[in-house]
Amino acid sequence: MCTAITYRTKNLYFGRTLDLEYHYKEGITVTPRKYCFDFGTNGKLGQHYAMIGVATVADGYPLYYDAVNEKGLCAAGLSFPKSAKYNASCPEKDNIGSYEFIPWMLSQSASLLEARDLIAHINITDKAFSDSFEPTPLHWMIADREGAVVIEATQDGVKLYDNPVGVLTNEPEFEYHMQNLNNYMSLSPNPPVNSFASQLPLCAYSGGMGAIGLPGDASSMSRFIRAAFTKLNSASGDSEDESVSQFFHILASVTQIRGCVRLMNLGGEKYNRTVYTSCCNADKGIYYYTTYESARVVGVDMYREEVDGASLVSYPLEYESNLEIIN
Repeated sequence: MCTAITYRTKNLYFGRTLDLEYHYKEGITVTPRKYCFDFGTNGKLGQHYAMIGVATVADGYPLYYDAVNEKGLCAAGLSFPKSAKYNASCPEKDNIGSYEFIPWMLSQSASLLEARDLIAHINITDKAFSDSFEPTPLHWMIADREGAVVIEATQDGVKLYDNPVGVLTNEPEFEYHMQNLNNYMSLSPNPPVNSFASQLPLCAYSGGMGAIGLPGDASSMSRFIRAAFTKLNSASGDSEDESVSQFFHILASVTQIRGCVRLMNLGGEKYNRTVYTSCCNADKGIYYYTTYESARVVGVDMYREEVDGASLVSYPLEYESNLEIIN
């Protein structure tokens, strides 16, 4: 259960929530231009665009959850457990494991247009990274300053959807989420007018009544609607502080609170929670985040690292509480 969004002020911002009951010791990871990616039958790539994002580094390889490259192209993978279907290798296609999808796209694409060309030839396979990391059923959002798309590998093949909303959650398929928006077209940030009955003296008695009907539950369908409404009606200044603060407020509308979503299939007291929330300035290569335990915004600047090098740089996420008494 996750939510990803794009947001534009003076710069492009891209980020997501990661909603799970556990974490894999993720870190903010910079992959420099000369780190060697081994894409199996597609060969090795020893010179490529640098990128920054959240990844679990396993055996020296960055397993990215989401990332942004130095050209401002962004990608995030979100859980898609019912509909995702990966395939066996196909000789006519570029065969890419799901764990390779983000680095495959961001290492070679400077724009969404170039990413579309790669997607046209891709076959997302069921190849596992290792016995400890089996393929995770995902779908992906890719975005730049010009727009966003969603990629889904289902039993009908790899599908590419334009995403004018700049929002992605989880099941069902993306087409459903876009159709479902029609059910909420009457919502508004403005006070409502009386269209119920002209002979009744009905009036708004509270602010926010124009959005009555906005779903508040934690389902992926409701989070999509809530994130879209909040994002598309958001008003922010264009400074870095204002933009980043507003971005985190938008995603706060869909964060998961431990205890509210019980995972019955795992047994015991297992609950989803928002492990981290991210916001990356895609134009500047600065990756900000908060965690469930700490609301303090922490940032890592890709360009303060050796982006022309060959070694990964990773900073563990901060999971310590930052409570402070100031008197």
